[in-house]
Amino acid sequence: MEKRSICILFGGKSGEHEVSCRSAASVCRNLDPKRYAQVLIGIDREGRWCHQRQARFQPTDYGERLEVAAGGEAVSIAPGAGLHTPSGALDVQVVFPVLHGTFGEDGTVQGLLETADLPYVGAGVLGSALAMDKQKSKELWKHSGLPIVEYVIVQDDSQGSIAEIRKRFDTPLFVKPVTAGSSVGISKVHRLDELRPAIVKALRFDERAMVEPAVDAREIECAVLGNEKPQAFMPGEILPAHEFYSYEAKYIDPEGARLLLPADLPDALSRKIRDLAVDAYRAVACAGMARVDFFLERSSGRILLNEINTIPGFTNISMYPKMCEAAGLPYAELLDRLIELAVQRYEHRKSLHFSM
Repeated sequence: MEKRSICILFGGKSGEHEVSCRSAASVCRNLDPKRYAQVLIGIDREGRWCHQRQARFQPTDYGERLEVAAGGEAVSIAPGAGLHTPSGALDVQVVFPVLHGTFGEDGTVQGLLETADLPYVGAGVLGSALAMDKQKSKELWKHSGLPIVEYVIVQDDSQGSIAEIRKRFDTPLFVKPVTAGSSVGISKVHRLDELRPAIVKALRFDERAMVEPAVDAREIECAVLGNEKPQAFMPGEILPAHEFYSYEAKYIDPEGARLLLPADLPDALSRKIRDLAVDAYRAVACAGMARVDFFLERSSGRILLNEINTIPGFTNISMYPKMCEAAGLPYAELLDRLIELAVQRYEHRKSLHFSM
């Protein structure tokens, strides 16, 4: 059987560079070497693409990472003709963008890959951009009649912005960048004097900050897989050891959170969450995969959509592959399925007419 050439694109200039390198290590380790040949492209923190001649794995205190090594050949996009280095074209049949956050999960890289005429894993340009933008995804969900946590958007830490927040919400609050993931730049505000520093912190990572009331809730996650006919797997529950599910709890502290699989939910509620996950996925034009995050309010039992991640973590402690595995889809088979979905989506788009 001829091997399919898979390009693993990892690293990036976002605040989630390190997470990407850890996710990429797990993907490399789990791609079946009998079925796939790997082409590695590392993106450094300045955004430069570099062909990695070999995989360099580094052990860390919190899992293995794939190093973005300097000194390799620069990679360029050839419109309509794939990826190239000064030595020539790279043999790439499918790209797996193992990128999280800005410049990787937000539609920018997806647009480049569309221009290069390459199949790629995950959502397209529109779905990636909408899902990454917490404001736009919430607007679409609300328009679709899906339950959300209310919010205020601010672009500065002025007295007017502070007054608008105080008019709408009491503490405690969460303040987060609108277009960052992995809990980068997020703060929990317990007192009003903490609000301005939290806004300043969030605006380091984006031009807009989202302020939401803290919900006393169980944190439920649901893995969704598929293109036109997505399926949602049994929800899991995050049991954070930290005050909230922070970056450290997700990626640094192996004991930072525990996943209860499946979540201890009545069957009817579990089905409702899965249905809502698929509705949320479709509303923002997702494809391939996504992890949909919910709050289950303790006092009322209300289900509230929190956010959606189109390239969820793939590290050794990440929840998306764990939820798929619990549903009978082991990590390596999940990668196979994602690659097939990428090819199917590409072939469907190639069948469309773009000129008269």
